[in-house]
Amino acid sequence: MNRYLIALALASALRAQTANPLSTELKTSYTRIKTNFIKAAEKMPEDQYGFKPTPDMQSFGERVAHIVVSSIGPCSALAGAPRTIDAKTLKTKADIVAALKDSFDTCDKVMDSLTDADAVVPVASGRGPARSKIAMGYGLVAHDNELYGYICVYMRLKGIVPPSSEGR
Repeated sequence: MNRYLIALALASALRAQTANPLSTELKTSYTRIKTNFIKAAEKMPEDQYGFKPTPDMQSFGERVAHIVVSSIGPCSALAGAPRTIDAKTLKTKADIVAALKDSFDTCDKVMDSLTDADAVVPVASGRGPARSKIAMGYGLVAHDNELYGYICVYMRLKGIVPPSSEGR
């Protein structure tokens, strides 16, 4: 069989597996980083939440609290009920982990309802001009990946294997 026909058949089969391939890919990326973040936040011992690699850097807890703030903003806006949280109110590991899970619960609702058809709908982003829902979603994933990279360094400096590297 001609390799181009095989490629076309595979592409058609993949397309048939999901009616929303673009939003499904976003949800997959989002779920991966969400899972790693929650596991990392739970895995870091409470007495290390104040750890700073250098005095002028944010602590581990402050980095995770930053994800809470930066997730709840766009996700609640996408859900149509914008809200914010003050990271300074998150004092303990329990506070931070609970707020992290709450912010991701808000994002879950948005991701679960996203379809390719509404992914291009513009939404006020709170920063500059309106952006499409899928652009806001990928912005969230990119930012979360960047911050996860930071906290992996914090964990490694404390001899803790980050969740994304477990089992290797």
